[in-house]
Amino acid sequence: MKNILYFLGTLFIAIGLAFFASNWLGGYENPGYVLIGIGNWSLETSLVVFTVTLIIGFFIFYMFFRSLGWLIRLPGRLKQRGRNVKFNRSQEALIAGLVDSAEGNWEKAEKVLIKHASHSGAPLIHYLTAARAAQSRGALDKRDEYLKQAATQAPGSDVVIGLTQAELHLSGNQFEQALETLTKLHSIDPGHASVLKLMHQAYQRVGDWEGVRKLIPSLNTSKVLMETEIKLLETETFSNLLRQAAAQADASACELVWADMPDYIKNMPGISAIYFAAMIGAGAGAKIEAELAKAVSKNWNETLLELFGSVESDDVFKQIEMAEQWLSIQSNSAVLLAVLGKLCFKCGNHANAEGYLLRSIALEPSVHAYQLLGDLSYLQGDKDKASECYKQGLELASTEIVKRIDTIS
Repeated sequence: MKNILYFLGTLFIAIGLAFFASNWLGGYENPGYVLIGIGNWSLETSLVVFTVTLIIGFFIFYMFFRSLGWLIRLPGRLKQRGRNVKFNRSQEALIAGLVDSAEGNWEKAEKVLIKHASHSGAPLIHYLTAARAAQSRGALDKRDEYLKQAATQAPGSDVVIGLTQAELHLSGNQFEQALETLTKLHSIDPGHASVLKLMHQAYQRVGDWEGVRKLIPSLNTSKVLMETEIKLLETETFSNLLRQAAAQADASACELVWADMPDYIKNMPGISAIYFAAMIGAGAGAKIEAELAKAVSKNWNETLLELFGSVESDDVFKQIEMAEQWLSIQSNSAVLLAVLGKLCFKCGNHANAEGYLLRSIALEPSVHAYQLLGDLSYLQGDKDKASECYKQGLELASTEIVKRIDTIS
């Protein structure tokens, strides 16, 4: 329509010019004439006819060459129009694929995305979305194929493709593969926030707490997590490192973790108990005896108190002396009385041991106190009393188990 209007407009201008020239020249008494000679040939005509012919001829030649140019460009235009049609279809396919993925129509989404990916202005999105759809329906081979095609179609997009691959590996519980990909990405861009976030998640899933510990400074610097999240992660990391060292009964590893642990974590309830228990379990209780006693004196804690009683000390009498000092302040502590009974039992002071254990049971009966009293009675040759103590301890343990079951249900 535009070309037709352009043609008609030009034609009307040409006719108008010819009409104006004819009237203007025709207004003279002698309008003049034009003589053109070529060899033996000559052409004579009036100036009016020559001018009008010249205008019309110029219009015809102009339109001829313009049409010729249009015809020459026509194949390219048709080709571009075809590309535009395919591009528009690919955009529609991308939207349809994203909608199908959101609705859970994985196979349908995958087909429509791949069919039009090669004609799209954003083939990377097609292939990455198709890879997610393939994984969602369990087609892991197809997923990997689409990721490779994405790398081919969008060179220079290694990070975004790698991140998608790592996310898919993580969601598919392929942790080793995810870590392999993320390690490569980390070497390319050590401060990339998304890479760091996925790396710490992968390390957590595989239980590599040493890996998480090494990442924490980068996570903090890059502001990947909020400060409170960093502190929670740091607490979880050091707690698990301490538990791992304890499980291996490695006193040196426990000491190294404790030395690197920030003070705010050391002061958290329960953390120091893990460390002291780990050292005692590793047979290095004598190393932490003084520190443990200081912790109990500073913040009265019956869990730490029981651990103090479990230390294989080089000087049990010194332990008893320390515990008796606490008794002057915490005279009604059944746990402390049981610990004193245990320590006196260790050093052979059976009379005091029995007295402390009976006082502990009178205040608050415990399975541990009954067991110690039963062991003491058996050692003294009173088997009936020992049997009665063991029986009462078992009954108490059974009652506690029933209470826990009731609480759970």
